[in-house]
Amino acid sequence: MFENLKPQPADKILALMQMYREDPRDQKIDLGVGVYKNAEGVTPVMRAVKAAEKRIWEEQDSKAYTGLAGDPAFADAMIGLILGSAVPRANIAAVATPGGTGACRQAFEMIRMANASARVFVSNPTWPNHLSILNYLGIETVQYRYFDSETRGVDFDGMIADLKTAEPGDVVLLHGCCHNPTGANLNMVQWQEVVNIINAQGLVAMIDIAYQGFGDGLEEDAQATRLVASSVSRCLIAASCSKNFGVYRERTGLLMAISDKAEETALSQGTLAFLNRQNYSFPPDHGARVVTTILNDDALRADWATELEEVRLSMLGLRQQLADELQRLSGSDRFGFVAQHRGMFSRLGAAPELVEQLRNEHGIYMVGDSRLNIAGLNANTVPILAQAIVDVGV
Repeated sequence: MFENLKPQPADKILALMQMYREDPRDQKIDLGVGVYKNAEGVTPVMRAVKAAEKRIWEEQDSKAYTGLAGDPAFADAMIGLILGSAVPRANIAAVATPGGTGACRQAFEMIRMANASARVFVSNPTWPNHLSILNYLGIETVQYRYFDSETRGVDFDGMIADLKTAEPGDVVLLHGCCHNPTGANLNMVQWQEVVNIINAQGLVAMIDIAYQGFGDGLEEDAQATRLVASSVSRCLIAASCSKNFGVYRERTGLLMAISDKAEETALSQGTLAFLNRQNYSFPPDHGARVVTTILNDDALRADWATELEEVRLSMLGLRQQLADELQRLSGSDRFGFVAQHRGMFSRLGAAPELVEQLRNEHGIYMVGDSRLNIAGLNANTVPILAQAIVDVGV
């Protein structure tokens, strides 16, 4: 039987990580993998996470299953963090998932169950795993224009023109903040126009929010998601705790299904629990319990928010330093977009051969589409990167 299996294409980011590890050069820079690192190159355990884990270790008296949907307290805490009071709690079905990837997978499964002919409109570009999962599930995808390679901003006119081709029942997949892989975001006026199109054409909104707190702040980064969720009749939200709580390996995520009809919310809750049962039964709990403990304790929540703000400001500082250094070396302001982008990533808009030249000649590793992880830099490596970018003629 196994001889019938076919080799699967290698994940480009994982392959890049392997190349980086095998590179013997001392002066090499990893800007590929989407994981936050501090100035020492370490992905730290946040203070509040350590404190919450200690409390759980001392107080937890059972490892029994929590339920197919996970601990309801986790759902309530995350809904409060992401949506605030934008949507009545009774309108929201929710299940815990293994990370944001698990939330996306369950959302796509639910879309296929609800409407097998639905197409999913995705930004060009988007997180590669969106397309990988959708293709695996056999769901038709349609790309809408998003990144303008000239301005390194959003091609909003192109985006709107493409979304207007969507048909009733189609799904529009949006990044709630800190667009991955480009770092280029819509403003709130543009978000409202997207909402208007979704409503006018009978579309379903889906939001992937994986970087809340990494862009302009916890509340600011939630504004677009709250606007969409409170303005459309049906919405799916896939949320990840990997980045803003630093619990990558704990695989902590939440999927929400929002409807303005009570009977649909109940049906969605049952469907999401069913999907959990089919895929992994009961979702992992440790990371979810850590997050719940932090969000429900005033002191821990305040300390977590403080440390998260330090992370955010550190990335903004690196962005500004890189933009300034590139302007100094190139004598041009064409790299100003780096300081304007938000989140962990920016897309340089460099051709693949220049990305390869950066790797071969300078030991700088970034994804082939020129996405770079700002958090992979520090104050000492920014000038090295800037010089290399100018040397290869990006």
